[in-house]
Amino acid sequence: MASTITQQSKSSFVPMAIVAGLFFILGFATWLNGSLMPYLKQILQLTPFQASLILFSFYIAVTFTALPSAWVIRKVGYKTGMALGMVGMMIAGLLFIPAAKTQIFALFLFAQLVMGAGQTLLQTAVNPYVVRIGPEESAAARVSVMGILNKSAGVVAPMVFTALILDSFKDRVGTELTQLQIDEMANGLVLPYLGMALFIGFLALLVKKSPLPELEKEDDADLANSNRLRDVTAHPNLVLGVVALFFYVAVEVIAGDTIGTYALSLGIENYAVMTSYTMACMVLGYIIGIVTIPRFLSQPTALTISAVLGVILTILIVIADSDSFLLANAFLVPFGGALLPDSLLLIALLGLANAIVWPAVWPLALSGLGKLTSIGSALLVMGIAGGAFGPLFWGLASSASDAGQQGAYLVMLPCYLFILFYAVKGYKIKHWK
Repeated sequence: MASTITQQSKSSFVPMAIVAGLFFILGFATWLNGSLMPYLKQILQLTPFQASLILFSFYIAVTFTALPSAWVIRKVGYKTGMALGMVGMMIAGLLFIPAAKTQIFALFLFAQLVMGAGQTLLQTAVNPYVVRIGPEESAAARVSVMGILNKSAGVVAPMVFTALILDSFKDRVGTELTQLQIDEMANGLVLPYLGMALFIGFLALLVKKSPLPELEKEDDADLANSNRLRDVTAHPNLVLGVVALFFYVAVEVIAGDTIGTYALSLGIENYAVMTSYTMACMVLGYIIGIVTIPRFLSQPTALTISAVLGVILTILIVIADSDSFLLANAFLVPFGGALLPDSLLLIALLGLANAIVWPAVWPLALSGLGKLTSIGSALLVMGIAGGAFGPLFWGLASSASDAGQQGAYLVMLPCYLFILFYAVKGYKIKHWK
């Protein structure tokens, strides 16, 4: 972008350190859903479909708050936008307290909706900093580092949730809970979410008072040109890229956030920490991507490999014997790890298949857009809404299929097949026929 930093700083280290912290917070709050979903399923005695609404309400916020968030940023600036996004997240954290006390499912869903809206505003404000706060030639490296931080938070969040909330209730997996036990488990959410809300509120104040330089605002008149949306959708590589990202986020969230619910169905006591396994595989995938792209692999080739791996793993998950522990005995138990079923670890390995998709699709989708890049980017961000619908269809399939939750992972197959189409042909299409 030609936009420049309007307030110069002698060094970009402090701004980047702040932005890195925000990416970690975003990842922490996002991937906490993987632990929260099975926990609420147990407390509120939800069906798989009802449990999937916890993720739906979080990710659907992106659909209707992405463009309003961009408008807010243009009005108040990037730094204030970050602070307001965190205030929204703080309010959401506080809403979990009455939700836990009353055990009203709709209130939990509303808290998730507010959390998603706050995160969308924060993401809309913080993402441009990654590209524009430092040299343009090193932007890709900064994006990868932020991705690692985001997914590393996904490793940590379930562990913190387990340590603070779940440790006292491990013996209740697979048992019918009394109302007293349900009340006790629900109340276990109060102090952790209160602490998180206060911490995020404190960080919002710090960001507002921080030395973060302001970024130059975009021209409202240019953004208001109604022809731009028509012009940008004339690029098939972008439109198909938005669809590819929609399907990608769908499978990413299924792999990261339903694994705990599936583990609960298998009677795994440490179900809340299972998201950490998927996120650890994603971090490994990011590192592999940094090392191999573009030195050894082109972006389309890396995307193709990811899609093929996703297809293979999806099929293996569905047909795997849940009483088989070959993978755990080979890679975990010898090093002191847990004895987990193959089907569960295959879901975690999807993190490896998913890691490269997001950074590979973006440049392919934005290729050739020129001045339309900003609105194209906004459309790509809206692809995050796939995170709302992927788990929803998984939940529906879990209830409708004789194969239950394990068989429901078959809903990922068409998603990976479309990503494969985009990697092989879709990104090359420059004109609608």
